[in-house]
Amino acid sequence: MNSDNLKTPTGDQLISPSVEDTNGENKVKMKKHMGLLEGVAIILGIIFGSGIFISPRGVIQEVDSVGGALVLWTLCGLLSMVGALCYAELGTCIPKSGGDYTYINEAYGSLPSFLYLWAANMIFVPTTNSIMGLTFAKYVIQPFFPECDMPDLGVRLVAAAVICFLTFLNSYNVKATMKLQNIFMFCKVGALVLIVLIGIVWMSLGHMENLENAFAHTTHNPGKIAKAFYSGIFSYSGWNYLNFMTEELQNPFVNLPRAIYISLPLVTSIYVLANMAYMSVLTPEAIASTDAIAVTFGNVVLGRYSWILPIMVAISAFGGLSVHIMSSSRMLYVGARNDQFPVMFAHLNVHTLTPVPSLFFLNTLSLIMLCSSDIQLLIHYCTIVETFFVTLSVSAVLYFRWKYPKMERPIKVHVSVPIVFVIICIFLLVLPIIESPLVLLGGVLITLSGVPVYYFGISRDKKPEKFQKIMRATTILCQKLFVSAHEDD
Repeated sequence: MNSDNLKTPTGDQLISPSVEDTNGENKVKMKKHMGLLEGVAIILGIIFGSGIFISPRGVIQEVDSVGGALVLWTLCGLLSMVGALCYAELGTCIPKSGGDYTYINEAYGSLPSFLYLWAANMIFVPTTNSIMGLTFAKYVIQPFFPECDMPDLGVRLVAAAVICFLTFLNSYNVKATMKLQNIFMFCKVGALVLIVLIGIVWMSLGHMENLENAFAHTTHNPGKIAKAFYSGIFSYSGWNYLNFMTEELQNPFVNLPRAIYISLPLVTSIYVLANMAYMSVLTPEAIASTDAIAVTFGNVVLGRYSWILPIMVAISAFGGLSVHIMSSSRMLYVGARNDQFPVMFAHLNVHTLTPVPSLFFLNTLSLIMLCSSDIQLLIHYCTIVETFFVTLSVSAVLYFRWKYPKMERPIKVHVSVPIVFVIICIFLLVLPIIESPLVLLGGVLITLSGVPVYYFGISRDKKPEKFQKIMRATTILCQKLFVSAHEDD
C-alpha cells in the first residue's frame, strides 16, 4: 500500500488501514458488489421510495383535473425515460462513480461541477432524505390519529430516528444493505401493484364517477403546469442515481443500460395505473387534502384491513431512504476524492470500506432540513435546483459529441434525444418564475453561494495558514472518530 495516499494535504501521516484484499495486501477500496438485479433494485428502490405516495396531491392541486393529472404523470415518465437514455450513454462512455458531478466536471470544468456538488449536498440530497423520512413517519403515525392531525414534533422525531438508523446501517455493512434492498424492491412493487389491482376491481364494479368529464377545469396556466411537473418529476427522481455508483457495478457497460431500460418503462406503467386507481376512488378534493394518500385510499376501499397499505408504504419509504442515503454519499465521496470538498470526505472506514465521513455529514444536514415539515414546499425547492443540474448533465452529451466525436460510446442515442430533453427542461425552469419566484430565487442564491467557497477554499493554490491548520486538525479528528483512511490506488 502506498503510504503517500494516507497523508493530509499538509503532510501529516494518516491512520493506516488494516483491511486485506484477496492477495493478502492491505487495501482500502470500494468493491464491485452489485449485479443487474442490485442495479435494478437501486433504481426502483429510489424511485419507488416515497414520491408516488405524496406527489399526487401536488399534481392535482396545480392541474385541477383528473385527466390533466394522468396526462402529466405519463409525460413525466416519458421525460424521465428520455433523460435515462442520455444517462446510459454518459455512464458507459465515462464509467466513473459520481453521476452528474462527474459528467459536469468532465464537460465544463471544476467550478460548475463544484456548484453541483455544493447544491446537491446543501439542498437536494438532504432535502430528499428529509422528505423520505417524513413520508415514512407520516405513514407510520397516521393510523394512530385517524380523526385528528398528527403531532408535528412526533413526525419529525420519527423521521430523524429512521434517517440516523439507516445512515448507521449503510455505514456498517453495504452487503447487508444491498440484500435488504432486493427485499424492499419487491415490497414496494407489491404495494403499488396492490393499489393498482384494487383500483381495477373498484372500476370494474362501476365506480367511474370520478373519471367522468376528466378534463373539466384543467388549468391552462403554464406556471402551474410547470409546478405540477415538478411534483411528478420528484416521484420519478432516482433514475440517474445508479450512475453515482458505477465503480461498484459489475460489468457496467452492460448492466447500467440494462438496469435503466428495465426500470423506467416499469415505473411509468405502474405510476400511471396507480394514479388512475387513486383517482377512481378519491375525488380531486380528497387527494388535495391529504399528505398520506395511500392511507386515505385504503380507508375507503379496505375497511378493517386498511392497515395493510400504511405498513407497505412505510416499508417502501424505508427502503427508498436507505438506498438514497447510500448512493448520494458516493457523490460526495467522489467530489472529495477530486479535491473539491474537504479530503476527510474521501476517506473510507478501514473495516467496512464505506464512506462513513460522507454518510455522517449528509445525515447531519438531513436532520437540519427536518426543521421544515412542509413536504410540498420541500419538493418544489429541491426539484427546481436538481432539474437545472440534470439539464446541464444531459447537455454534456451534446458537448462530448462536438468536442470528442471519436470518444468510445458503447451506448449512443440519437442526437435529437438530448436536444429534446434539454429544451423541455429549460421551459420547466423558466415557467415557474411567475408562480414561485421566491422558491426559484432561493435555489439560485444557495447554488451561487458556492462561488466564493470555491474561490477561497478550492481554486486558491496557497490557502491561509490558519485555514490549513483547521482542516488538518479536522481531518485527523475525523480519521480517529470514524477509523477512516484514503482509498488506495
